[in-house]
Amino acid sequence: MAVLSRAEFDAIFETFEREVLHLELRDTYGTEAEIPQLAKWKAGEPDDFEWLQGWCDTLRRGTEAGKTFRRALVVSEPLSEYQRWAYSTTQPLVDAGEDIRWVSRRRVSSIPLPGNDAYLVDGGLVVWMHYSGDGASTGIETSTEPADIELCRSAFAAVWRLGIPHRDYQPPA
Repeated sequence: MAVLSRAEFDAIFETFEREVLHLELRDTYGTEAEIPQLAKWKAGEPDDFEWLQGWCDTLRRGTEAGKTFRRALVVSEPLSEYQRWAYSTTQPLVDAGEDIRWVSRRRVSSIPLPGNDAYLVDGGLVVWMHYSGDGASTGIETSTEPADIELCRSAFAAVWRLGIPHRDYQPPA
């Protein structure tokens, strides 16, 4: 496995050819960009989503070039505080071209899932996202091992089939 810097990871989204699949498996994250936004949400302050514009621009450029971005989120229900906040920030991503589906963790019990969040890039590169227990990023690695690719491909496909498109997903109370 190769370790990626954040800059190398970000470059993937400008250079891939066809499709990026993203499988998210955690109920909480604590990335540097999100911590202040989550705090504002907890305080009841409005979000102008300016902090999301870089990613939204990447999504728009990619989709305008005919590329596909799909994300499947496996979540516990009722949603964690983090996922309730994330749900409130998802529409700008969908509007920019990311196809996002939500699926209850209860529905994926019999699906073999990778041990970490993953991106599958153009069907041939797995990008593993590593996090600490509190959700802070602890590193990014890649794999081109056929078993890793097949695990991520099959897991994403199975979760995607069960997922509810963001426009239709209503988080249970």
